Amino acid sequence: MSELREVAGKLLAEFGTSATGPQLLGRVREVAGGFSDTLRHHCRPVDTPDGLFVLRGLEVDDSEIGPTPVGWATAGDSGALYDIALLLLATVMGNPIAWEGQQDGRFVHNIVPSPGHETEQTGASSTALLSPHTEDAFHPGRAHLLMLCCMRNRDHIATTAASVRKAHLADADVGQLTRAVVPILPDDAYEAARNFTGEAPPAVPALFATDEGVTLRYDPAYTPLDDADDAYRTAYGRLSDELARVSVAASLSPGEVLVVDNDLVVHGRVPFRARYDGTDRWLKRASVRVPGRRTRPPAEASEHGYGQTALEAYAS
Repeated sequence: MSELREVAGKLLAEFGTSATGPQLLGRVREVAGGFSDTLRHHCRPVDTPDGLFVLRGLEVDDSEIGPTPVGWATAGDSGALYDIALLLLATVMGNPIAWEGQQDGRFVHNIVPSPGHETEQTGASSTALLSPHTEDAFHPGRAHLLMLCCMRNRDHIATTAASVRKAHLADADVGQLTRAVVPILPDDAYEAARNFTGEAPPAVPALFATDEGVTLRYDPAYTPLDDADDAYRTAYGRLSDELARVSVAASLSPGEVLVVDNDLVVHGRVPFRARYDGTDRWLKRASVRVPGRRTRPPAEASEHGYGQTALEAYAS
């Protein structure tokens, strides 16, 4: 990972910022194409039923990165070197994406506890358990891969993760959950999407069968299960129980990058009490699409996405 940090430092010196414009994105793509085979091997796609792995070795200087921001809107260029490093990693793995309606369209997000958001089901929360979920489950253009890079975690707060490929599901339950019965609504991080007044929310399946096994699209906190029939709710409950049974906890240390297959793995976070004194948990997040990947129902292509547009770093 020293190669990655060195290249990120050169790009930061060249551009003086981590704000992603066409010129920086072009250079990121150019230099990422020249990475060594060793680094590329470490950044290979998630290829096990666990659906996740941790990259280590990206050194973080605690004094150099400054205090943990009290919200993404005030973060600015805090930890800019690691914004670029994560963007480089994302580019090796696929096509980084951003969202017009989230964190001002940034390709790398700052995940920090924010005053007034403690009990929400978003990355800005703290005292509430962040329920296991598929990242951006409401949207058909959601990422295939999610990357979480730890900047600071003095309290050893765990990220939780559970793979549907490790769960034991009866065929009858899979049959129920591959039906499109209820929608998944946008989460609180997407204010414009939650106020969307266009077409009705589309019903979507929680599971999808592929040649390699089932994939999932799951966010119980934003799924109106009361509108589903009894058989579907019962099957959904058993899926939730199984995901809880196989859940693992990863307490990331500074410089570690958790890579999650967003089609197989739901992730969350244990509750904690934020201090807002500059020492709280701080992660960087990047989302990646993998061109040509076939892990989702074709019907998703017709969904409206609640008016939200995913921005791709590089044209397909």
